[in-house]
Amino acid sequence: MVVVDRLMTVSLSPAALASLERRFGAQVRFGIPLARYTAARVGGPAECLIEIESATALADAAAWLWAQGLDFLVLGGGSNVLVSDSGLKGVILVNKARAAGKVRFEARSQPPVVWAEAGVNLGVIARQAAVRGLSGLEWAAGIPGTLGGAVVGNAGAHGGDIAANLIVAEILQREQSAVGISTSISQWSPERMEFAYRSSRLKKAPGQALVLSATLRLESSSREAVEEKMEAFNAYRRQTQPPGASMGSMFKNPPSDYAGRLIEAAGLKGARVGGAQISLLHANFFINEGAATAGDIYALIQLARRQVRQASGVELETEIQLLGDFA
Repeated sequence: MVVVDRLMTVSLSPAALASLERRFGAQVRFGIPLARYTAARVGGPAECLIEIESATALADAAAWLWAQGLDFLVLGGGSNVLVSDSGLKGVILVNKARAAGKVRFEARSQPPVVWAEAGVNLGVIARQAAVRGLSGLEWAAGIPGTLGGAVVGNAGAHGGDIAANLIVAEILQREQSAVGISTSISQWSPERMEFAYRSSRLKKAPGQALVLSATLRLESSSREAVEEKMEAFNAYRRQTQPPGASMGSMFKNPPSDYAGRLIEAAGLKGARVGGAQISLLHANFFINEGAATAGDIYALIQLARRQVRQASGVELETEIQLLGDFA
């Protein structure tokens, strides 16, 4: 059995569960299927799940959990994770801030910018920018994840990415001292984020800090021009990427090549395990056809890595994050 994230496989003690109920009351839910919170629509139950609707609530919850010594995981749009069928132990914070009041545009600043809380959907921000005639986020219109997840994973498409747009991110950090655990909030520049291809400093060191909000750089344009470019990207996405429940790109593109091409060259386009299929349209997308399990998708991942390694000698690296126990 592969234990991908130890923190998410250790059960909470009865005392911890009671403490959580006292602190969060009706916000705490137990045994909720995580399939409803992931883009692939798979995943077993969360031992303890708390929905968060603002950056302030996220900071308060994280600070309390750290002070109690309780490990937790923050889920946004669930577009780049595969949660095991056995589910996740510990505390899961689902960060789902509604856009109303959580997004602010400064169209007259130089450059124009948008500030938003981490739980706001990135595609919503992009579309709101378009309505205001602000360019720079057209590439993000079809991305289903939250801004916080996009910052952590340096989300990108069509030649754009968060690293190119980010001006500053508001980060909550966990700090250990002789007197105990505390938190601090600081502003991180793109340089401090240490962005890499679909990665960042935060992604490489999970559990130590989280994104509360971010300010992104935009450019002045016109609504017509921005929406035209956005529609061109969306049309290209519809032509080249399959519809249906998936996690987005499964593997990172190797240097000077494409994961989808390598998987197709290995003869796996259309391959199935249970209810999961490697897309016939784009081989780097693994689709839940309605009844797939996380185990089905994980078996396809292992098959693709093995076949590509044998066919081309390339070791594919997952772009998604695996969470929980996988046999």
